[in-house]
Amino acid sequence: MPNIPADPYAAVRRLLLALLAFGLVGTVVELVLLDHDEDLRQFVPFAAMALALAGVVAMTWIGNARVVRTFRVLMVLLMAAGAAGVVLHYLGNRDFQRDMDPAASEWQLFTKIIRAKAPPALAPGVLVQFGLLGLITTFQHPALSRSRTPTKGATSL
Repeated sequence: MPNIPADPYAAVRRLLLALLAFGLVGTVVELVLLDHDEDLRQFVPFAAMALALAGVVAMTWIGNARVVRTFRVLMVLLMAAGAAGVVLHYLGNRDFQRDMDPAASEWQLFTKIIRAKAPPALAPGVLVQFGLLGLITTFQHPALSRSRTPTKGATSL
């Protein structure tokens, strides 16, 4: 009988974590180069990505059930930060575009907002993608299946 590894997806998990780390570091560098530090709100993505990177390290080196569950929470927080960033970028663009053209229709305003390059309205959505990528790495993680082993005398439904 062939020897089946405990986690047949271990290599894929490692690659996904490496891809996530690469994307997070690249995004941090990009935000630094863009001087994304004008006010306190602009530090939120840095904090969210720092926590996510810490989670990647913990998943790589420890990877027990507690770490996997914490990592999932961090990925949801990263996604929330990305969604909040999209809203903040959109609102900032909306105010600017209204000042530039008060007579613009709602559709004209929307298209100008979405196409604006500074700040790019949808750019923070990359944090949502990173969060989803992180959640994918925890799908059917073996540490979680071991932590749910029924205790003696327990019945399952």
